[in-house]
Amino acid sequence: MKIKSEKIRAAVVGYGNIGKYVLEALVSAPDFEIAGIVRRDATNIPAELRDYPVVSTVSELTDLDVAILCTPTRSVEKYAKACLELGINTVDSFDIHGQIPQLRASLDETARRHNAVSVISAGWDPGSDSVIRTLLEALAPKGITYTNFGPGMSMGHTVAVKAIEGVKAALSMTIPTGTGVHRRMVYIELLEGYDFTSVAQMIKNDDYFVHDETHVFQVEDVEALKDMGHGVLMERKGVSGNTQNQLFRFDMRINNPALTAQVLVGGARASMKQQPGAYTLIEIPVVDLLPGEKEFWIKKLV
Repeated sequence: MKIKSEKIRAAVVGYGNIGKYVLEALVSAPDFEIAGIVRRDATNIPAELRDYPVVSTVSELTDLDVAILCTPTRSVEKYAKACLELGINTVDSFDIHGQIPQLRASLDETARRHNAVSVISAGWDPGSDSVIRTLLEALAPKGITYTNFGPGMSMGHTVAVKAIEGVKAALSMTIPTGTGVHRRMVYIELLEGYDFTSVAQMIKNDDYFVHDETHVFQVEDVEALKDMGHGVLMERKGVSGNTQNQLFRFDMRINNPALTAQVLVGGARASMKQQPGAYTLIEIPVVDLLPGEKEFWIKKLV
């Protein structure tokens, strides 16, 4: 556990949609100081970054406490290990649910070895929704929880499509069909010389899409279709003790990258309060996501 009286020095690693909102959330936070921005092209400095160091690797920054990883999911482990090996805490929004245990085990070993903390899968799902699902499980130990996403743009799925060879631009929409089942509507612009049918099949075979009903469409302008709105409806019907028919609902409509960024900043804060190792959000006291003294929040929220 790193205990400091001064502000937490954080770096934003990656400056795409989520990175931009992370910067906003850090500026608004009372207990953070922005140590710098890490970009592949450190010479590309937009106006809003001119007050901060812009570098190509975290090793170029000084006195760094935590790196907030705003990178594609499939590169999270590489970036996290590079930071943890320098003794720098990390937080990420890795979102391939079935691979989270393996990532946790891998980063836990590295974090412990270098006396650092890694908070993983700290977006809104997995992440804050995982905390809600855990609470619902505790309230009704027997039962079924359905998590229905959307309708809205999926950041992780969209990035995965963009990585497919032949895709110039992409948008992946998640459409809930009920009881936790989803339809993926994918819109792409093709690079010249690529066959749409072949590219569409590669998308459908990707791990992000292979388990869902997926439809792929070729369009002229993906940007004309984009809306960052998203949402979730979680429902659990279960049993408390021997009492049947306990019904719980959690419903939210959100800007996807803005909420992901806010959870990441809370996870970065919580990383400073944990012992070395890797953690998902359900393992961290929720009060650790908040700034200031624990006693203040106990008085306000309990």
